[in-house]
Amino acid sequence: MELWLLLILLGLFTYLIVKRSVATITRTPVWLLWLVMMTPALIWTGWILVYGEDTRMPPVLEIAPFVVCPLLYWVLIQMGRRELNTPSTKTQDMAATNQSQNPTEAKAVVPPVPVSSYRPIDKIEETNLRNCFPWSIYYLQNIDYRPQAVICRGKLRSNPEVAYKTIRENIENLFSDRFFVVFQEGLNKDPFFALVPNPQAHPETRQNTEPLKRPGLALALLVVTLLTTTLVGVEIAGVSNSQLQSNPALLLAGWPYAVALIGILGIHEISHYLTAQYYKIRTTLPYFIPVPFFLGTFGAFIQRRSPIPNRKALFDVGMASALAGFVVTLPLLWWGLAHSAVVPLSDQSNILNFTSLNPRFSLFLTVLSKLALGTEFTSNMAIKLHPVAVAAYIGFVWTAFKLMPVGHLDGGHIVHAMFGQRTGATIGQVTRLLMLGLSLVQTDLFIWAIFLFLMPVADEPALNDVSELDNKRDFGGLLALALLVSILLPVPGTITQWLNI
Repeated sequence: MELWLLLILLGLFTYLIVKRSVATITRTPVWLLWLVMMTPALIWTGWILVYGEDTRMPPVLEIAPFVVCPLLYWVLIQMGRRELNTPSTKTQDMAATNQSQNPTEAKAVVPPVPVSSYRPIDKIEETNLRNCFPWSIYYLQNIDYRPQAVICRGKLRSNPEVAYKTIRENIENLFSDRFFVVFQEGLNKDPFFALVPNPQAHPETRQNTEPLKRPGLALALLVVTLLTTTLVGVEIAGVSNSQLQSNPALLLAGWPYAVALIGILGIHEISHYLTAQYYKIRTTLPYFIPVPFFLGTFGAFIQRRSPIPNRKALFDVGMASALAGFVVTLPLLWWGLAHSAVVPLSDQSNILNFTSLNPRFSLFLTVLSKLALGTEFTSNMAIKLHPVAVAAYIGFVWTAFKLMPVGHLDGGHIVHAMFGQRTGATIGQVTRLLMLGLSLVQTDLFIWAIFLFLMPVADEPALNDVSELDNKRDFGGLLALALLVSILLPVPGTITQWLNI
C-alpha cells in the first residue's frame, strides 16, 4: 500500500514539475516527457513487486535509467522545441492561444504584426533607454531584442550593486513598472541587463488575479491538518480503533505528535513567509496539505508571486527556513529520543520504521541518540520512537531534504546565492549523482535520489544575480552544508566502537 501511495505521489509531483517547467518551450507531449522521467521509479517499483524488497536490484539496472532517461528527456525536448528566437513565431503562438480562448476576439486582441515592426520598445524609447546606462557605471555596447526580453550588453565599470541600483532606478523612471530589470552573468562571465515584461503592470495581462492572502483558506487547512495528524498520532500512540470508539477522550493521545509536527512544518514555512515579507516579495500565506493516512499531512507550502530582488535575499529566504526548522526540531528530537524506548536490533530495523529505528545511517542522528539515551543505546539496539520523537524525526528528515543543494530547495537557494546560478546548478548536478551513489549503499535513500533527479537542477535567477554575498553569509552557508553532510554521512567504524553503538 505504501509503495503504491509513494508511486502515485511521485507521479503527480513529476507531472506538475514537467508541466510547469518545459510545457511552454516544447511541443513534445507532456505525458511522454512524464513517462520518461517516471521510468526509473516504474522500473524500481516493478522489481519490488516481482522479486520483493529483499532481493537486490542489479547495479546496472539501478544506474542505467538515471543515465539514459535524462538524455532521452533532453532529446525529446529539443526535438519539439518551439522556435522562440524569432518574433513571428512568438506572435503566431500568442495569436493561436488567444484564438483558442476566444475566437470572436482573436483578431482584436492580437492583430497581424509584420516581423520587421515587432519591437518591445520603439525608437524613441530605445534612445532614452541608452541614456539610462551612464558610461562610468556600465558601458552599453548593444541592445538585442528578443520576444521574451530586451537584452542590454556592455562592460561593467563599477561595483555590481551600485550599477544595478543606478540603472534600475533610471529604467524605472523611464518605463515605470513596465519591465522587471534583471542583472545576470553571461556565458563569458560578463554581466548583462535584461528588461523582462512585468505581467503585473497592466490589468489586461495581469496573472494570478486571485487574492494573494486568503486567511480563511489557510486557517481551514490548518484545522483539517490538525485533525488528520491527530488521528495518525493516535495510531502511533498505540490506540486501536475499537478503543478510540469506546473512549473518544483517547483522541488526546494523538496531540503530542500532531502539535509537534505542525509546529515544525509551520515554523519552517512561516520563516519563509516572514523573510519574504521583509524583502517585499509577494507570497501567499502558508498552506498545509492534510491527508487522512500516512503521516497525516504532506507538509505545507507558500507560493511566491514576484521575483527575488538579489542574492542576499535569496540566501536569507533559504537559510531562514532551514535554520528555523532545525532550531525547532533539535530540542523536540532530543526530548522525544530521551523518552523513547530501546528495542533489539532486527532485520526490520531501518530508517523508516518508527517502532524499530536504526539511526546509524546518520552520524548526527546517531550521536544525538547516544547523548539522549545514554548507556541504554548500544550496538545491538534500535529505538522505538515516542510520538513526539516521530514528529521531530520527520521534521529532521524534511529539514535535511530541504537542505539538499538542488534547484528550488533551500539548499539550492543557498549555493546559488553563494556561488552564482551556473555554479549552483553544477553543484546540484553533482549532488544528485552523489545521492544516487549513496543510495546504492543505503537503499532507503533511493527515493531521495529519485525525487532529486525529477527536480530542475537550476534555480531561478534573482533580479540582481551578480552582486555577491558578504563573508558572514558565506560562512553561514558553509555551516549549513556541513550540517547536511553530518546528517547524510553514515557513522564511521571508529566512532561506533568508541560510543559502543
